[in-house]
Amino acid sequence: MTSSFPMTRRAALAGAVGVALSAPMINRGAFAFAAEPARAYSRRAVDLVAASLVIDMLAPLKITMSPDYIAHRLTDAEAAEFRASGITGFHNSYGLGGPDAKAQALEYMAGWQGFAGRNSHVFTLVDTVDDLDRAKKDGKCAVIMGIQNADQFEAVEDVALFRRLGLRCAQLTYNSQNMIGSGSTERVDGGVSDYGAAIIAAMEKEKMLVDVSHCGDRTTLDAITIAKGPIAITHSNARALAGHPRAKSDEAIKAVAAKGGVMGITGVRMFVRATDPTNVGHMVDHIDHVAKLTGIEHVGIGSDADLNGYDDMVPEEYAALKASYKGSYAFRDKIDIDGFDHPRKVFDLAEELIRRNYSNENITAVLGGNFRRLLGQVWG
Repeated sequence: MTSSFPMTRRAALAGAVGVALSAPMINRGAFAFAAEPARAYSRRAVDLVAASLVIDMLAPLKITMSPDYIAHRLTDAEAAEFRASGITGFHNSYGLGGPDAKAQALEYMAGWQGFAGRNSHVFTLVDTVDDLDRAKKDGKCAVIMGIQNADQFEAVEDVALFRRLGLRCAQLTYNSQNMIGSGSTERVDGGVSDYGAAIIAAMEKEKMLVDVSHCGDRTTLDAITIAKGPIAITHSNARALAGHPRAKSDEAIKAVAAKGGVMGITGVRMFVRATDPTNVGHMVDHIDHVAKLTGIEHVGIGSDADLNGYDDMVPEEYAALKASYKGSYAFRDKIDIDGFDHPRKVFDLAEELIRRNYSNENITAVLGGNFRRLLGQVWG
C-alpha cells in the first residue's frame, strides 16, 4: 500500500504452518523495555530478535503527506524508537506514478537519501547485503531504497540510471495499468507488455530486485516466467485466507518460490482477514500458509507500514489516504492489525511464532534470513 510520501500531496494521492518444527517453546521470564514497561516479552523472543538480521521488506521510514518531513531531524525519542524496534533492514518504498513519475522519483530518491544522511547517527544506506550485516553489527538501521512502481522508467536506460542513484528494488506496477503491466485493481489484466519484458531484463542485468506485490494475477505470473532469476513479492498476503484482490493466489506464491523468490507478509488489516478481530495471530496464519505451500525458506515479512502504523496518521491525511483507493480495497475502521501496530511489533511476531512451535532457526529465517539470501543472490 503506502501511497503516502512526503514529496507532493498530489503525487501522494495519485495511487489512488502450523509447521511442527524443532525446539520446544520455552518462555520463562518476561522482559520489558524501559520506554514501555507495560509491554513485556519472553527472554527467548528478545534473544531471537537480537540475534537475527531482521529485514522488513516494506517499511517506509515515515508515512506522511508533509513535503517538509524529509528535512526533519529525528528527536531523541524518535531515534530511540528505531533503535529499539529490532529491525535492521528497512525497505523504504513508496507509491509514485503518473505522467511526471520520473521527476517525482528523482526528487524522492534525493529527498529520502538526504533524510538518511541528515540522521546518520541512526541510518545507513544499503548498496549490498554486506551493508545490512554491517548495520546489524553497528546497531544502525539500514535503508534499502525502493519504489512501488516502475513508471519512472520512461526508457529502458532509466533502469541503469536509477540503479546508479541508489534504487535497489522496484515494483513493476502499482495498483493500476502502466506501460509494463496491470495492477491488482485493474478491471482487465493484460499481463506483461513487450516493454515490460525489456524492463525486467534490464532490472536483472543491473541487479535490481523485481517486485510484483501490487501486480495483477496475470502480470505477476508473466513476470515470474519472464525473469531468469528469482523475484520477490515484498509485501502481500495469501488470497486463500483473505480473499482480497491485493493478495496473491496460491499459484503465484508457488511460482515465486519455484524460482527461488521470497514473499513478505503484511500487517494490513483488510489483506490479513475479511472480518474483525484481526490480530498478529491472523498475520502468522499467512506465514503458516506460505510455509506449508512452498517451504519455510520462501516467506518473510513486509509489514507495509512505518513503525507506528497507519492508524496514527494525522486524521486529515488518514482520511485522504483511504479516499485515494478504489472501493475494492475495502478499508475498515482501522488499517493496522492488533498487536502489530507499534514500534516493537517484531517482538510480538516473534512471540507468536514461538507459540506455534517454530524453531529458532526458522524464526530467524522468517524475520530476515530468507530475504537476506534473496537480496544477496540478486544484488551479487
